[in-house]
Amino acid sequence: MNGAPIYVMIAAIAVLVLWRRTRSMYRPVRGNGYRILVPLLFMIPAVTLFFNPDVNEPAWAFAGAFGLGVIFSIPLIWTTNYEVRADDQIYTQKNWGFIAAFVGIVIVRFALRQQFSDMNPQNLMALFVMVAMGYLVPWRIVSFIKFRRLFKDRVSIQS
Repeated sequence: MNGAPIYVMIAAIAVLVLWRRTRSMYRPVRGNGYRILVPLLFMIPAVTLFFNPDVNEPAWAFAGAFGLGVIFSIPLIWTTNYEVRADDQIYTQKNWGFIAAFVGIVIVRFALRQQFSDMNPQNLMALFVMVAMGYLVPWRIVSFIKFRRLFKDRVSIQS
């Protein structure tokens, strides 16, 4: 029962991400795309977990967690695209495959958390933060690059 609050928090974050993502399919991306990178700033406080003296996992465990995250980022990258619509604004392409991929990642994370439930809580949290960094950083950077390409093409056509 003591792990219930973390599951509620993870589920709430997942629901928030899905809500924002589905909403963005119907609203244009404002600005020049730098807002796509803003969620990466929210990861900065999580880095302090790695400097916690109670975290004593070997480097290969963190590398493996990051690698798993990079694997998780692949379906997110494939399903995130942008398009210019009739109003000459850039929108996130409607792709329900993204929602399926994201829900799949959340389910796998819950299953992994259960599998490693006997691990020290600080180590477990640090490894899961590393997994999250592994999929958020590549996905957001590639999404930004995709958006900027379309943004530059649109600007050059208008000129």
